[in-house]
Amino acid sequence: MVGEQAERKIFIAPRRSAADWRQLLGTLVIGDATTPWDAAFDEFFFQRLESRYLKPIRVLQDKGSWEGEWFSIVSIQCALLEFLAACRGGLIYRHKNPAPPHEYNMSGDLFATFLSTTAPFNALFKREDALEFYRQVRCALLHEARTKDGWVIHSSGRIGVDCRRKIVYRNTFQTQITDYIDGYGRDLLNDADLQAAFVRKFDDLAS
Repeated sequence: MVGEQAERKIFIAPRRSAADWRQLLGTLVIGDATTPWDAAFDEFFFQRLESRYLKPIRVLQDKGSWEGEWFSIVSIQCALLEFLAACRGGLIYRHKNPAPPHEYNMSGDLFATFLSTTAPFNALFKREDALEFYRQVRCALLHEARTKDGWVIHSSGRIGVDCRRKIVYRNTFQTQITDYIDGYGRDLLNDADLQAAFVRKFDDLAS
């Protein structure tokens, strides 16, 4: 049993282990776009999201029976958004005694700052809207399997989230989330701050 535990691999993404990450890390240079940041994004970041979040959301969208699966979709979206926010800042969640500036335990502040300051979400949310969304949608779904304070979920609309009317348009919002992921991948190739944050986050995932 001890031997089995010692040999157990930590997989960060499909067919990509912590050891694979450390090997790739040795070839990355922060601030140098000629090093394989595209592989870091594609093989570790995107494939992690594709297998754990994006593909399951598509399955629910394509195979759903219109009997409530939108609650599952938005729950997954909310979990995904916190990961995207943490990865952008290279932040690690610590429940007790986080060590700033790169550890946190206040998810609401991270969530609201990300949505209200980062494109394309900042076109949907002011900070107070993002905090409302965090409390009445994200926390309500993940803790109570419901939305609260009049928030509802519809399929598609002109925008992803209508904060004034308290409507999440799950499919439209998903398109905006995937647009963000695509843009992040492009920015990662040339943005030294994003690269440093990426390394911090994936070093922690590989630990």
